[in-house]
Amino acid sequence: MTETTDRPASRGHLPAGGPGRVWSKPAQLVLGLAGAVLVGGTGMFLSAVFLHVAPPNALSRQYQDQVDGVVYPEFEQNWKLFAPNPLQQNISVDARVRTVADGGTTHTRDWTGLTAQDLAAIRGNPAPSHADQNLLRRAWDFYDGSHDQDEKQTNPRGRLAEQYLKRIALQRIGREVDGERVLEIEFRVTSTTVAPPSWSGEAAPPAPKVRELPWWPVGDEDYRGLG
Repeated sequence: MTETTDRPASRGHLPAGGPGRVWSKPAQLVLGLAGAVLVGGTGMFLSAVFLHVAPPNALSRQYQDQVDGVVYPEFEQNWKLFAPNPLQQNISVDARVRTVADGGTTHTRDWTGLTAQDLAAIRGNPAPSHADQNLLRRAWDFYDGSHDQDEKQTNPRGRLAEQYLKRIALQRIGREVDGERVLEIEFRVTSTTVAPPSWSGEAAPPAPKVRELPWWPVGDEDYRGLG
């Protein structure tokens, strides 16, 4: 005869089908609060993003500052990659310089196609440089966004935009042209609307727009760090 003894199962050897872990009341309270915070925070974030991308309305205007604080925490975010109306213009940036000889005679040089140089470096290159693709383009966007059509600065970053654009051109042109020191620099920007396909029936695009910036003086400080 085999004798059996009724003993409680030791910890780690619970009978099959026995109860699982039982959370204490404080633990349940903490878990519940954490879940509520996560759900509430997610809902608030999605609501802010919805108000940001939705058409302007009374609610988005009332809470504009709070929405911007969520969508633009440190750096700007936008949807231009998926924009329904992408850019439809080709922007070409040219520059020319005025040089001075040792005797004081000045000469205005021919235009240098800065954008044309970038395009030449990109075409046929299976892995084009990020600088060739974006440096000059972003520099012009920076300048255009900080100046009006009269070339007056519209925000405190206007001066920085001018220096940035100038230094990009001077890095390519150099300090001298034909042995004469660069005295001034001027920019010309041509905006050409991309023609619609022939089957679209749309009207022909307007003539290209040419925008010439004023002459800017060039000094040694403009070459600092350019080599």
